[in-house]
Amino acid sequence: MNNLKKIGLSALAGSLVAVSANAVELGVTGTAEVTYTTVGGSTANTGNPFGANNSVKFSGSGDVGVGTATIVRTINDSNNGEWLSAYMTLDMGAMGTLSLDSVGGDLEGLGPNDDKLPTAYEEVWTGVSSSGISGAASNDTIGYSNSFAGVTLSLARQGGGSANTSDGGNDGAGTTQTVSDYHLTAAVPYVEGLTLMYGRSTIDFAAAGENDDVYHNGHILYSTGPVSVGYRMGTYEDGSDNSNAHEMEAYSIAFNVNDELSVSFATQDKTYDTPATTTNDVTETSDAINASYTMGAMTFRGTIGEADNAGGVTSTTDEHMELSMVLSF
Repeated sequence: MNNLKKIGLSALAGSLVAVSANAVELGVTGTAEVTYTTVGGSTANTGNPFGANNSVKFSGSGDVGVGTATIVRTINDSNNGEWLSAYMTLDMGAMGTLSLDSVGGDLEGLGPNDDKLPTAYEEVWTGVSSSGISGAASNDTIGYSNSFAGVTLSLARQGGGSANTSDGGNDGAGTTQTVSDYHLTAAVPYVEGLTLMYGRSTIDFAAAGENDDVYHNGHILYSTGPVSVGYRMGTYEDGSDNSNAHEMEAYSIAFNVNDELSVSFATQDKTYDTPATTTNDVTETSDAINASYTMGAMTFRGTIGEADNAGGVTSTTDEHMELSMVLSF
Protein backbone atom coordinates (compact mmCIF):
# COMPACT_ATOMS: atom_id res chain seq x y z
CA MET A 1 0.00 0.00 0.00
CA ASN A 2 1.28 3.45 -0.88
CA ASN A 3 1.57 6.23 1.66
CA LEU A 4 -0.94 8.99 1.05
CA LYS A 5 1.46 11.44 2.58
CA LYS A 6 4.47 11.68 4.88
CA ILE A 7 4.69 14.60 7.26
CA GLY A 8 7.84 15.73 9.08
CA LEU A 9 6.95 16.58 12.67
CA SER A 10 9.05 18.10 15.44
CA ALA A 11 8.03 15.43 17.96
CA LEU A 12 5.89 12.33 18.32
CA ALA A 13 2.83 12.62 20.53
CA GLY A 14 2.67 11.21 24.04
CA SER A 15 5.65 9.43 25.51
CA LEU A 16 7.97 10.09 22.56
CA VAL A 17 7.76 13.86 23.13
CA ALA A 18 9.32 13.46 26.56
CA VAL A 19 12.15 11.37 25.15
CA SER A 20 13.10 12.97 21.86
CA ALA A 21 12.40 16.01 19.75
CA ASN A 22 13.72 14.47 16.54
CA ALA A 23 11.72 14.55 13.32
CA VAL A 24 9.07 11.87 12.89
CA GLU A 25 7.37 10.49 9.80
CA LEU A 26 3.60 10.00 9.84
CA GLY A 27 2.21 7.58 7.27
CA VAL A 28 -1.43 7.01 6.33
CA THR A 29 -2.64 3.96 4.41
CA GLY A 30 -6.05 2.42 3.91
CA THR A 31 -8.19 -0.27 2.33
CA ALA A 32 -11.76 -0.42 1.05
CA GLU A 33 -13.26 -3.90 0.68
CA VAL A 34 -16.58 -5.27 -0.57
CA THR A 35 -17.45 -8.95 -0.02
CA TYR A 36 -20.11 -11.42 -1.11
CA THR A 37 -20.41 -14.42 1.23
CA THR A 38 -22.66 -17.47 1.30
CA VAL A 39 -22.80 -20.30 3.84
CA GLY A 40 -24.42 -23.72 3.77
CA GLY A 41 -24.32 -27.21 5.14
CA SER A 42 -26.33 -28.98 7.81
CA THR A 43 -27.30 -25.99 9.93
CA ALA A 44 -26.11 -22.76 8.25
CA ASN A 45 -28.27 -20.42 6.16
CA THR A 46 -27.16 -17.36 4.19
CA GLY A 47 -28.55 -14.02 5.34
CA ASN A 48 -27.54 -10.82 3.58
CA PRO A 49 -24.50 -11.93 1.56
CA PHE A 50 -23.06 -8.45 0.98
CA GLY A 51 -20.57 -6.82 3.32
CA ALA A 52 -18.08 -3.96 3.45
CA ASN A 53 -14.90 -3.41 5.40
CA ASN A 54 -13.06 -0.09 5.21
CA SER A 55 -10.09 0.86 7.35
CA VAL A 56 -7.50 3.63 7.69
CA LYS A 57 -4.13 3.02 9.34
CA PHE A 58 -1.99 5.76 10.92
CA SER A 59 1.64 5.08 11.84
CA GLY A 60 4.32 7.35 13.25
CA SER A 61 7.97 6.48 13.84
CA GLY A 62 11.10 8.24 14.99
CA ASP A 63 14.53 7.80 16.54
CA VAL A 64 14.42 7.86 20.36
CA GLY A 65 18.11 7.26 21.04
CA VAL A 66 18.03 3.55 21.86
CA GLY A 67 16.25 2.67 18.64
CA THR A 68 13.28 3.48 16.42
CA ALA A 69 9.90 3.78 18.12
CA THR A 70 6.70 3.24 16.13
CA ILE A 71 3.09 3.87 17.12
CA VAL A 72 0.26 2.41 15.01
CA ARG A 73 -3.49 3.02 15.17
CA THR A 74 -6.08 1.58 12.77
CA ILE A 75 -9.73 2.62 12.59
CA ASN A 76 -12.41 0.50 10.94
CA ASP A 77 -15.99 1.33 9.98
CA SER A 78 -17.37 -1.88 11.51
CA ASN A 79 -15.58 -1.59 14.86
CA ASN A 80 -18.11 0.66 16.62
CA GLY A 81 -15.68 3.54 17.06
CA GLU A 82 -13.01 1.41 18.73
CA TRP A 83 -9.50 0.87 17.41
CA LEU A 84 -9.15 -2.09 15.07
CA SER A 85 -5.50 -2.17 16.09
CA ALA A 86 -3.38 -0.16 18.50
CA TYR A 87 0.21 -1.03 19.33
CA MET A 88 3.72 0.34 19.74
CA THR A 89 7.15 -1.11 18.98
CA LEU A 90 10.77 -0.24 19.78
CA ASP A 91 13.28 -1.57 17.26
CA MET A 92 16.70 -1.67 18.94
CA GLY A 93 18.60 -3.18 16.04
CA ALA A 94 20.79 -6.10 17.08
CA MET A 95 19.20 -6.04 20.54
CA GLY A 96 15.82 -7.00 19.07
CA THR A 97 12.37 -5.43 19.02
CA LEU A 98 10.10 -4.81 22.01
CA SER A 99 6.36 -4.31 21.59
CA LEU A 100 3.18 -3.57 23.50
CA ASP A 101 0.12 -4.81 21.64
CA SER A 102 -2.93 -3.13 23.15
CA VAL A 103 -5.42 -4.52 20.63
CA GLY A 104 -5.44 -6.12 17.20
CA GLY A 105 -1.72 -6.00 16.43
CA ASP A 106 -1.16 -9.77 16.43
CA LEU A 107 2.58 -9.14 16.65
CA GLU A 108 4.46 -11.86 18.51
CA GLY A 109 4.20 -15.38 19.88
CA LEU A 110 2.13 -18.29 18.62
CA GLY A 111 -1.05 -16.38 17.73
CA PRO A 112 0.18 -14.70 14.53
CA ASN A 113 1.93 -17.96 13.53
CA ASP A 114 -0.95 -20.38 14.05
CA ASP A 115 -1.32 -21.12 10.32
CA LYS A 116 1.42 -20.04 7.91
CA LEU A 117 0.62 -22.51 5.13
CA PRO A 118 0.90 -20.94 1.66
CA THR A 119 -2.44 -19.70 0.31
CA ALA A 120 -3.73 -17.41 -2.39
CA TYR A 121 -6.23 -15.82 0.02
CA GLU A 122 -7.67 -17.42 3.16
CA GLU A 123 -6.74 -20.35 5.41
CA VAL A 124 -8.31 -23.75 4.76
CA TRP A 125 -10.52 -23.50 7.87
CA THR A 126 -11.96 -20.04 7.16
CA GLY A 127 -15.71 -20.02 7.71
CA VAL A 128 -15.97 -23.77 8.39
CA SER A 129 -13.60 -24.59 11.27
CA SER A 130 -10.61 -23.07 13.11
CA SER A 131 -6.85 -23.42 13.20
CA GLY A 132 -7.23 -25.19 16.55
CA ILE A 133 -4.34 -23.12 17.91
CA SER A 134 -4.46 -20.18 20.29
CA GLY A 135 -1.82 -17.88 21.76
CA ALA A 136 -1.44 -14.69 23.74
CA ALA A 137 -4.23 -12.38 22.58
CA SER A 138 -3.80 -8.71 21.67
CA ASN A 139 -4.74 -7.30 25.08
CA ASP A 140 -1.79 -5.25 26.34
CA THR A 141 0.48 -8.13 25.39
CA ILE A 142 4.23 -7.67 25.86
CA GLY A 143 6.29 -8.99 22.96
CA TYR A 144 9.92 -9.41 21.95
CA SER A 145 11.59 -10.69 18.78
CA ASN A 146 15.15 -11.10 17.56
CA SER A 147 17.14 -13.10 15.02
CA PHE A 148 20.28 -15.15 15.64
CA ALA A 149 22.18 -17.04 12.93
CA GLY A 150 19.14 -17.56 10.72
CA VAL A 151 16.73 -18.31 13.59
CA THR A 152 14.02 -15.85 14.60
CA LEU A 153 12.70 -15.97 18.17
CA SER A 154 9.29 -14.47 18.96
CA LEU A 155 8.04 -14.15 22.57
CA ALA A 156 4.71 -12.94 23.94
CA ARG A 157 3.20 -12.71 27.42
CA GLN A 158 -0.30 -11.65 28.38
CA GLY A 159 -1.11 -11.12 32.05
CA GLY A 160 -4.32 -12.01 33.88
CA GLY A 161 -7.45 -10.36 32.56
CA SER A 162 -9.09 -10.06 29.18
CA ALA A 163 -9.30 -6.34 28.38
CA ASN A 164 -6.77 -3.76 27.28
CA THR A 165 -6.12 -1.13 29.95
CA SER A 166 -4.95 2.47 30.01
CA ASP A 167 -1.67 3.64 31.53
CA GLY A 168 -1.50 3.00 35.24
CA GLY A 169 -4.47 0.62 35.08
CA ASN A 170 -4.88 -3.10 35.57
CA ASP A 171 -7.46 -5.72 34.71
CA GLY A 172 -8.30 -9.04 36.27
CA ALA A 173 -5.08 -9.55 38.19
CA GLY A 174 -5.13 -12.99 39.77
CA THR A 175 -8.63 -13.78 38.54
CA THR A 176 -8.14 -15.43 35.15
CA GLN A 177 -4.93 -16.68 33.59
CA THR A 178 -1.50 -15.77 32.25
CA VAL A 179 -0.53 -16.75 28.70
CA SER A 180 3.13 -17.25 27.72
CA ASP A 181 4.23 -17.93 24.13
CA TYR A 182 7.41 -18.64 22.26
CA HIS A 183 7.85 -19.27 18.55
CA LEU A 184 10.92 -20.16 16.47
CA THR A 185 11.42 -19.75 12.72
CA ALA A 186 14.52 -21.19 11.04
CA ALA A 187 15.73 -21.05 7.45
CA VAL A 188 17.43 -24.40 6.82
CA PRO A 189 21.09 -23.90 5.78
CA TYR A 190 22.09 -25.08 2.29
CA VAL A 191 18.45 -25.80 1.32
CA GLU A 192 17.16 -22.65 -0.31
CA GLY A 193 13.44 -22.11 0.22
CA LEU A 194 13.04 -24.53 3.17
CA THR A 195 11.75 -23.09 6.46
CA LEU A 196 10.98 -24.82 9.76
CA MET A 197 8.70 -23.32 12.43
CA TYR A 198 7.68 -24.40 15.93
CA GLY A 199 5.79 -22.67 18.71
CA ARG A 200 4.23 -23.33 22.10
CA SER A 201 1.64 -21.44 24.15
CA THR A 202 0.97 -22.16 27.83
CA ILE A 203 -2.12 -20.92 29.67
CA ASP A 204 -1.45 -20.81 33.41
CA PHE A 205 -4.80 -20.64 35.21
CA ALA A 206 -5.21 -18.80 38.50
CA ALA A 207 -7.72 -21.35 39.81
CA ALA A 208 -6.18 -23.70 42.35
CA GLY A 209 -5.76 -27.27 41.16
CA GLU A 210 -6.32 -26.58 37.45
CA ASN A 211 -3.53 -27.77 35.18
CA ASP A 212 -2.13 -25.67 32.34
CA ASP A 213 -3.63 -25.67 28.86
CA VAL A 214 -0.87 -26.15 26.28
CA TYR A 215 -0.80 -25.59 22.52
CA HIS A 216 1.95 -26.92 20.21
CA ASN A 217 2.24 -25.96 16.55
CA GLY A 218 4.83 -26.71 13.85
CA HIS A 219 5.33 -26.03 10.14
CA ILE A 220 7.50 -27.30 7.30
CA LEU A 221 7.42 -24.83 4.39
CA TYR A 222 9.16 -25.02 1.04
CA SER A 223 9.13 -22.64 -1.93
CA THR A 224 10.77 -23.01 -5.32
CA GLY A 225 10.02 -20.78 -8.26
CA PRO A 226 6.25 -20.20 -8.53
CA VAL A 227 5.33 -23.17 -6.29
CA SER A 228 5.01 -23.18 -2.49
CA VAL A 229 4.02 -26.18 -0.37
CA GLY A 230 3.50 -26.58 3.36
CA TYR A 231 2.72 -29.03 6.14
CA ARG A 232 1.36 -28.10 9.57
CA MET A 233 0.82 -30.20 12.69
CA GLY A 234 -0.54 -29.01 16.04
CA THR A 235 -2.02 -30.21 19.31
CA TYR A 236 -4.11 -28.80 22.13
CA GLU A 237 -3.78 -30.31 25.62
CA ASP A 238 -6.76 -29.47 27.84
CA GLY A 239 -5.51 -29.03 31.39
CA SER A 240 -8.88 -29.73 32.99
CA ASP A 241 -9.89 -33.18 31.79
CA ASN A 242 -8.87 -33.39 28.10
CA SER A 243 -12.53 -33.20 27.09
CA ASN A 244 -11.62 -30.50 24.55
CA ALA A 245 -8.22 -31.83 23.46
CA HIS A 246 -7.56 -32.13 19.73
CA GLU A 247 -4.87 -32.63 17.10
CA MET A 248 -4.53 -30.95 13.71
CA GLU A 249 -2.74 -31.93 10.52
CA ALA A 250 -2.87 -29.84 7.34
CA TYR A 251 -1.28 -29.55 3.91
CA SER A 252 -1.37 -26.87 1.22
CA ILE A 253 0.04 -26.02 -2.18
CA ALA A 254 0.03 -22.59 -3.83
CA PHE A 255 0.99 -21.65 -7.37
CA ASN A 256 1.76 -18.21 -8.79
CA VAL A 257 0.49 -18.44 -12.35
CA ASN A 258 2.02 -15.04 -13.10
CA ASP A 259 2.65 -11.75 -11.30
CA GLU A 260 -1.09 -11.06 -11.06
CA LEU A 261 -2.79 -14.47 -10.58
CA SER A 262 -2.28 -17.07 -7.85
CA VAL A 263 -4.23 -20.19 -6.84
CA SER A 264 -4.02 -22.63 -3.92
CA PHE A 265 -5.54 -25.77 -2.42
CA ALA A 266 -5.41 -26.96 1.19
CA THR A 267 -6.83 -29.69 3.40
CA GLN A 268 -6.93 -30.04 7.20
CA ASP A 269 -7.82 -32.92 9.54
CA LYS A 270 -8.79 -31.94 13.07
CA THR A 271 -9.34 -34.86 15.45
CA TYR A 272 -11.43 -34.25 18.56
CA ASP A 273 -10.41 -36.50 21.45
CA THR A 274 -13.18 -38.06 23.53
CA PRO A 275 -12.06 -39.20 27.01
CA ALA A 276 -14.91 -41.69 27.30
CA THR A 277 -13.71 -45.17 26.33
CA THR A 278 -17.07 -46.00 24.75
CA THR A 279 -16.91 -43.13 22.25
CA ASN A 280 -14.60 -42.98 19.25
CA ASP A 281 -12.62 -39.86 18.41
CA VAL A 282 -14.16 -37.76 15.63
CA THR A 283 -12.09 -36.31 12.77
CA GLU A 284 -13.28 -33.17 11.04
CA THR A 285 -11.95 -32.76 7.48
CA SER A 286 -11.82 -29.32 5.85
CA ASP A 287 -10.89 -28.55 2.24
CA ALA A 288 -10.59 -25.20 0.46
CA ILE A 289 -9.55 -23.71 -2.85
CA ASN A 290 -8.44 -20.07 -3.11
CA ALA A 291 -7.56 -17.64 -5.87
CA SER A 292 -6.52 -14.00 -6.16
CA TYR A 293 -5.98 -11.62 -9.06
CA THR A 294 -4.35 -8.20 -8.74
CA MET A 295 -4.59 -5.21 -11.07
CA GLY A 296 -2.64 -2.28 -9.72
CA ALA A 297 -4.21 -1.27 -6.40
CA MET A 298 -7.26 -3.52 -6.93
CA THR A 299 -7.37 -7.19 -5.92
CA PHE A 300 -10.11 -9.76 -6.55
CA ARG A 301 -10.04 -12.73 -4.18
CA GLY A 302 -12.14 -15.80 -3.57
CA THR A 303 -12.35 -18.87 -1.35
CA ILE A 304 -14.60 -21.95 -1.39
CA GLY A 305 -14.39 -24.26 1.62
CA GLU A 306 -16.27 -27.14 3.17
CA ALA A 307 -15.98 -29.31 6.27
CA ASP A 308 -17.25 -32.82 7.04
CA ASN A 309 -17.98 -33.79 10.66
CA ALA A 310 -17.89 -30.05 11.34
CA GLY A 311 -17.13 -29.11 14.93
CA GLY A 312 -16.47 -32.75 15.77
CA VAL A 313 -20.12 -33.72 15.23
CA THR A 314 -20.53 -36.81 13.06
CA SER A 315 -22.37 -36.33 9.73
CA THR A 316 -22.53 -32.54 10.16
CA THR A 317 -21.33 -30.46 7.22
CA ASP A 318 -20.39 -26.81 6.82
CA GLU A 319 -19.84 -24.79 3.64
CA HIS A 320 -18.44 -21.32 3.02
CA MET A 321 -17.93 -19.24 -0.13
CA GLU A 322 -16.52 -15.71 -0.15
CA LEU A 323 -15.73 -13.29 -2.97
CA SER A 324 -13.81 -10.11 -2.18
CA MET A 325 -12.78 -6.96 -4.01
CA VAL A 326 -10.32 -4.77 -2.12
CA LEU A 327 -8.78 -1.41 -3.01
CA SER A 328 -5.53 -0.38 -1.33
CA PHE A 329 -4.28 3.19 -1.10
